[in-house]
Amino acid sequence: MSFKKNIIANYTSQIYAAGIGILILPLYIRYIGAEAYGLVGFFAMLQSWFSLLDLGLTPTIARETARYRGGSMSALKYRQLFRALSGLFLAVAFIGGCGLWFLAESIANKWLKVDELDIVTVVVAVKIMAISVALRWLGGLFRGVITGSEKILWLSIFNAAIATLRFPAVFITMWLYGFTVSVFFWHQLALIIFEVVSLHIMSNRLKPDVLNSASIGWSFQPIKPLLKFSLTIAFTSSVWVLVTQTDKLILSGILPLKDYGFFTLAVLMASGIMILSAPISTVIMPRMARLKAERNHDETIAIYRNATQIVSVIAGSAAVTMAFCAKPLLYVWTGDYEVTNNAAPILTLYALGNGVLAISAFPYYLQYAVGNLRYHLIGNLAIVIVLIPVIIFSAIYYGGVGAGWAWLGINSLYFIVWVGYVHRKLEPGLHRVWFIEDVFVITLSSVLSLLFIHNFILNEKNPLLFIIVSGLTSLTASTIASRFFREKIRKRLNFKCINLI
Repeated sequence: MSFKKNIIANYTSQIYAAGIGILILPLYIRYIGAEAYGLVGFFAMLQSWFSLLDLGLTPTIARETARYRGGSMSALKYRQLFRALSGLFLAVAFIGGCGLWFLAESIANKWLKVDELDIVTVVVAVKIMAISVALRWLGGLFRGVITGSEKILWLSIFNAAIATLRFPAVFITMWLYGFTVSVFFWHQLALIIFEVVSLHIMSNRLKPDVLNSASIGWSFQPIKPLLKFSLTIAFTSSVWVLVTQTDKLILSGILPLKDYGFFTLAVLMASGIMILSAPISTVIMPRMARLKAERNHDETIAIYRNATQIVSVIAGSAAVTMAFCAKPLLYVWTGDYEVTNNAAPILTLYALGNGVLAISAFPYYLQYAVGNLRYHLIGNLAIVIVLIPVIIFSAIYYGGVGAGWAWLGINSLYFIVWVGYVHRKLEPGLHRVWFIEDVFVITLSSVLSLLFIHNFILNEKNPLLFIIVSGLTSLTASTIASRFFREKIRKRLNFKCINLI
């Protein structure tokens, strides 16, 4: 499937999954209550922390699958690697899931600030979370095979179907069995089992056949050459979790579950920025790894720069719009002034921080393709040493708003200091043109266009119209400022003119 079609398919499914999840969120609060939704937010946070156990295995199998397809290894060697990684996945999932299971009572009684929910119900919910996060993480192995095989269309359709079953369908289950938090989590567990089994079946179809399956054997020897790469990813992934989830973990133990639910609501809406950029990374990482294996340098850089412009236009304009329209967005979404007033400042800061983060991630994709994450390792080590304490301090003393300022500051500092340094080391001469043409001009156009219409044209009397006009204006200005999109539009117009002649 073409690179362009992969991106379109991935964007469509990601936007659908994110959109349906965000749109339906106020119904959770209405039917199961804000405190119960705080428990749902805690579940989402646990899934992120569980990825600390990944050890770099998921991106490793995705990269090695792409390299196999590029002719860098035999079918037998690939199958031996997959079997070795499968053993590690199963072991880590079992150990991690059991650990969380045995901590369920302590989490419910000592960590979470429960006011209204029955404590026994909370304990059972945490135990279901333990099984669910272990199974979902195990599915990462199969997703890695599918992604590395560039079966993005199938994965996109599957993700959209799972999102439908996860969000709207849960209300059918609760309508049948009761609008309780227990029913919600039992539904999620059943769905996760279905999801993992389906991914397993698809990944088996994509793995190459070998003449004698017995020759695959059971050995961890195939993993040894990849340990440096895997452990580097494992460390950077751990840092990613620490940076993105420490605030949520600290606040889950400080705020009452109801207030934590409001905080989670704002962060979830802001996460839409990262969801808009995620399809690009899913598509370009295996493609760039394959091009590197084929020694096609020019096309690698072309894809890298074009992808940056796509993210700057789509995710960048969304981040700017969300920051400018935080209050009307929250009010239109929830219809609740209390939620709007409390969550709007948090939404503004997290939206901007996520916008910066989406662009800052690009040097990682370049290093991933090369297979050397040394600079990414050093940069993330600096974040651990210097910036994590800032997040903890801000979250403890200033709550959600303090965590938002820390999040924006961390990502801005990383972008300003480290991204340029990595570019100069890996691709001398790239950073200046990348920063100016692919990021700065596009983002500045979005900001200036919204400043103009908000100061001279629009007001917030009609919040829905305010949001729509702001979003379209920001997206249009960003698109016009992008060389990549201008070229696409020019070619399309020339083609139409030729057909008319």
